[in-house]
Amino acid sequence: MTAIETRTPLRRKRQPKERQPWGSPATYFVAFVFISLCLGPVIYIILGGFRDNSQITNSPEGLPNPWNFDNYAEVLASPTFWQQVGNSAIAAIATTVGVVVLGLMASFILARYNFAGRGAMYSLFAAGLMFPMTVAITPLYILVRDLGLMNSLGGVILPQIAFGLPVTIIILVPFLKAIPDEIEEAAAIDGTSRLGFFFRMVVPLSLPGVVTTGILAFVASWNSYLLPLFILSDQASYTLPLGVQAFASQYSVDTAKVLAFTSLSMIPALIFFTLFERRIVGGLTGAVKG
Repeated sequence: MTAIETRTPLRRKRQPKERQPWGSPATYFVAFVFISLCLGPVIYIILGGFRDNSQITNSPEGLPNPWNFDNYAEVLASPTFWQQVGNSAIAAIATTVGVVVLGLMASFILARYNFAGRGAMYSLFAAGLMFPMTVAITPLYILVRDLGLMNSLGGVILPQIAFGLPVTIIILVPFLKAIPDEIEEAAAIDGTSRLGFFFRMVVPLSLPGVVTTGILAFVASWNSYLLPLFILSDQASYTLPLGVQAFASQYSVDTAKVLAFTSLSMIPALIFFTLFERRIVGGLTGAVKG
């Protein structure tokens, strides 16, 4: 007898739904709306500098027609503009160096050493995030005046360093805690001092966080307005945010030239932030993981 083979019908496996390689269109729409809200005013200011006052009056939302480069040329030829750029650069670089150096040293102590009051000290720095400079502007003014730093960049740099330290310490402490103790023990066996371990191991390993805090400190100092407004009274010592206000008051009827000055004053910070944007995201991600 021949055996009759019975075959059971094969069940077809359900194919998983194919995922769209480019994501959901709704996500891109929401992202486009947010990007437009952020970049729209910036683009309008930059393009407004290439127009004249009659074009802005007749068609505020229009494009330059024809393109006028005289506004930017006059601003770039002004020695006052470059003096204010130099003042902003000095304040931003000095603030960045102070925040990074002091923040890294304080974070190293808080992350790697056990001592009485360490938790309270860390909480004190964390509490500094809840007190913006606006709240302390009057005591700062009195303190800077008593120190004899009025109308000087030093009176701007020191408070900016102080208010930049809480963010720096909050970001850097997780980086330094994540360094294995075995590395420090191996370095001690090799005869490396604590200071040598700090410079040879801690600084390179915490570089992503250092870059992140440095960029944040630089951009915050470059865009600072309230503190220089209280401290600086001489136009020769103005930073760019104050220079924009003074320029807008001087050329209040020349809207196109004011827009050109404003766009030139914010472009360096935009370029700096755009170039190092990935560094910021990577540094903050490492801080959260730590």
